[in-house]
Amino acid sequence: MSAELGHFAKVQGGFAFKSKDFGEDGIPVVKIANVTGGGFVDLNSYECIQPSLYPRIGQFLTEPDDVLIAMTGANVGKVVRIGREQPQCAINQRVGRLQLKGDCEYSKDFFYYLTSSPTGYQHFIGTAYGSAQPNISGALIERLQVPNIPPITANQAAGFLRKIDDKIQLNQQINQTFEQMAQAIFKSWFVDFEPVKAKIAALEAGGSEEDAQLAAMQAISGKDAAALATEHPDQYNELRTTAELFPSAMHDSELGEIPAGWSVGTLNDLAHLNKNTWSKRTLPPEIDYVDLANTKNGVIETVTKYVSDDAPSRARRILSEDDTIIGTVRPGNRSFAFIKRSSSALTGSTGFAVLTPKHKALSEFVYIAATCDESINQLAHLADGGAYPAVRADVVASLTSIIPTDEVLHRFHDIARPYFECIANLKIESASLEQTRDALLPKLLSGELTVTEAKDAEHVDVLN
Repeated sequence: MSAELGHFAKVQGGFAFKSKDFGEDGIPVVKIANVTGGGFVDLNSYECIQPSLYPRIGQFLTEPDDVLIAMTGANVGKVVRIGREQPQCAINQRVGRLQLKGDCEYSKDFFYYLTSSPTGYQHFIGTAYGSAQPNISGALIERLQVPNIPPITANQAAGFLRKIDDKIQLNQQINQTFEQMAQAIFKSWFVDFEPVKAKIAALEAGGSEEDAQLAAMQAISGKDAAALATEHPDQYNELRTTAELFPSAMHDSELGEIPAGWSVGTLNDLAHLNKNTWSKRTLPPEIDYVDLANTKNGVIETVTKYVSDDAPSRARRILSEDDTIIGTVRPGNRSFAFIKRSSSALTGSTGFAVLTPKHKALSEFVYIAATCDESINQLAHLADGGAYPAVRADVVASLTSIIPTDEVLHRFHDIARPYFECIANLKIESASLEQTRDALLPKLLSGELTVTEAKDAEHVDVLN
C-alpha cells in the first residue's frame, strides 16, 4: 500500500529576501526562474546575496542532490536538483526543498525522480490553486503518493537513472568545452587579431619575415618557440601554413584597424536570411517543431512533433544542416542554436531569424559571429516593443561583421568543424539516453522492472 510523500519528507520553503539584499557578489540565489525542470538547477543567470546575510540564512543553503520544487508561477510543479559540482546556493521564497526525515530509507535521488516524473508533475499541477498565478503549498506537495516498493529496490532504480543523467550532464559539459574552444579561436583570430599583431610586433622589433611567421605560429598554437620545435613535422607544417594566411599589416576601417586585405560587412554578406519557408500548401504531413521557449544558449531542449493540421501557425521556417537560428523576441533570452543532423521536416517558429551560410565553410563563423555576447547584447539593446521586446529578422542579418579572406575562413572552418561534429554526436547520444530514461522511469519507480532487467532491455552500454 502506498504512502504520502509527507510520511518520508517535509517541504521547506525558501527565505524571503528583499530586493536590497541582492548584489553581484556572494552566494547565488535560486529563484523560481531557476527551477526550470528537466535536470539540474539552471544557473545561467542568477543574483547573489550580500555576505552580511550569511549568519541568518544557514538553514536555507543548499546541499548536493537537494530536490527543489517551484511553488508559484509559470514554473509551478517543476522540479530540479542541485548538482554535486554546482555551487552552494541560497533558496528564495516559493522555492520548496524536500527535507528527508531522519528515519527515511529512500534516497534523495529516488524522490527527485518521483517528483519530476509525469505522475508527480500532474499531481502538482492538478492540486495547484489560483487563477491569475498558480500556487502550490508544501502540504499539497507532501500528498504525492509514494509507490510501495522496498527502499533498496527504489534506491537502486534511482541510482541507475542517475547514471543516465550524469552521462547526459557530462556530454553537455564536454559540448560546452568544445564550443568554448571554437569561440576562443574565433576571438583570437577575428576580434583580437592576435596572429596579425604577433607578426607586426616581430617585424617592429627588427625581426625577419621568418621571425614574424614563428610569432604568428606561437599566437595561433599558444606554444612557445621551444615547444614548437618539438612538434611533429606534419603538425608543424600545418601550423605554418595557417600562419602564412594572416597578413603582417593592419589598415583603417569603420571598426578601427583591421588586418590588411580584410573588410567590414554584415552577416548578410555571409548568409541568406530566412531562405527556406513552408507555405500552407507545402507544409509536410508531419513536422518536427522548434520554438523559442525550447531553445537556449545553443541547445534545442525539446522538438515537438505535429501533424500539419495541428501545427502552430508560426511553424514556417525550414531548418537545414548548418543553419544558425536566433530568437527575435526578447533576444536577450539567448534563444539560439546551430542546426546539425536535421530531419527533412525540422521546422522553426517565425520568431527565429534563420541564417543559412552562403557556402559550407562559413557555417561555424556565421554561428559564432551571430551569437557571441556582443551580438546578443546589441540585439537586446535594439529590441523594442515594451512588454514584448523584439527585433526584425533583417536587423539580425544586418549585424556588423569582420570579413576575412576566403583562405582564412576556410581554415577556421577546417579547425572548428570537428568540434561542431563532436557536439552534434554527443547531442544525439544524449537525446537517446533521455528517451531511454523517460521510458524506464515509470517502470523502475513502480517496481515493474528491476535495474538488471532495464539494462538488458535497453542495452545502455554507454553507461559502462
